[in-house]
Amino acid sequence: MKRERILIMGAAGRDFHNFNVCFRNDSRFRVVAFTAAQIPYITDRRYPVSLAGKLYPRGIPIYEEERLSELITRLRVNRVIFSYSDISHDELMHKASLVLSLGADFSLLGPAATMLKSRKPVISVCAVRTGCGKSQLTRYLCEILKEKKLLPVVVRHPMPYGDLVRQEVERFASFDDLALYRCSIEEREEYEPLITRGAVVYAGVDYAKILRLAEREGDLIVWDGGNNDFPFFIPDLEITLVDPLRSGDETSYFPGEVNLRRASLVIINKSNTVPDHVSDRLEKIVHSLNPDARVIRTLSQISLADPSAVVGRKVLVIEDGPSITHGGLASGAGYAAAIHFEAGTIIDPRPYAVGSLAETYAAYSHIGRVLPAMGYSPAQIEDLRQSIEATPCELILSATPIDLRRLMSLSTPVMQVSYDIREEPGSPLKKIILQFLAEKGH
Repeated sequence: MKRERILIMGAAGRDFHNFNVCFRNDSRFRVVAFTAAQIPYITDRRYPVSLAGKLYPRGIPIYEEERLSELITRLRVNRVIFSYSDISHDELMHKASLVLSLGADFSLLGPAATMLKSRKPVISVCAVRTGCGKSQLTRYLCEILKEKKLLPVVVRHPMPYGDLVRQEVERFASFDDLALYRCSIEEREEYEPLITRGAVVYAGVDYAKILRLAEREGDLIVWDGGNNDFPFFIPDLEITLVDPLRSGDETSYFPGEVNLRRASLVIINKSNTVPDHVSDRLEKIVHSLNPDARVIRTLSQISLADPSAVVGRKVLVIEDGPSITHGGLASGAGYAAAIHFEAGTIIDPRPYAVGSLAETYAAYSHIGRVLPAMGYSPAQIEDLRQSIEATPCELILSATPIDLRRLMSLSTPVMQVSYDIREEPGSPLKKIILQFLAEKGH
């Protein structure tokens, strides 16, 4: 039987999972290539033989998405599977139109085809866009579970940007593990705050293997989503965050709208940063799309170790990378902290950016007077260090969740900006979680 020739469009995450679950062992299909977007330095690799399986004795090549037209023609592709997240509906359909114009089919794989069933209860934390506050919520959930003497295991959406064989299954329980797996800054931003709080985190490439290991170790699994993707595991409690600072995005980005329509609990985070009427309008939109969902509001609270040290100073603001780049935010918690705590001047780092950081500003022209903490390779981490050192400031306000000083030596003092979810009076979110645990026998 002639095998259908498949190309998977991805960004080193969902694409590999879709292959593993839907294509790896199915002789009806031949996946001829992956393409990669959004993340630098992840092309010109191969999905390795040890992960690809017996039907792929030479592995599968990974190309830049810019070569999509050429690849469809040269590799005689029958169907393209779109497999990454945080893309506008408009841009997604432009990509579909390109594929269809070349004679191939264009497909999306849904939750039923790609979610794995866990033997342990699963709480999923997803969002309508990157930067809504998923990490804050995951940390808060872990605190609630630990108060109940339960051991949560966090399984993070994949970020395998290095050696895929080494990253097949990753377990993070200490800072040494971050070095062991040679984590990028983006990976560290997700893992380090959880490790600091005593949580065990799994991530990697093969999520069937990861799930089995996580089930053995924890009482309950928290799925910590990436971008605005939907979970890899079937959730028992499905939570979606929406962002009142980007009202309208909840119905304009794929697959964030999928999360919004599926959720049993929708959280309007950062509600303290906008007038009440903005959250009120957003709540009406949520109910119009998902009338069965419960909607609550949470606060995103910013704090500094020494707020008085910011007053009147010339500051450089560093934000976490994904929220500022493909998340579409001009600035984040760091900039908000600089304003709130009365910095004298917020220095614009764009004129001082070097190498790949200058390229980042060129690629994402919406970025404001902040420096995204880009660090997908040692060379890019060095570009980040040089850009920081070149910016004339008296104080660095760092809102990346990691301590950059673990990765680089800086001559200017650094103050960490913390941001955490806080509940409205009555703690409605905590009550929902406790009720869920009671229903699951905890």
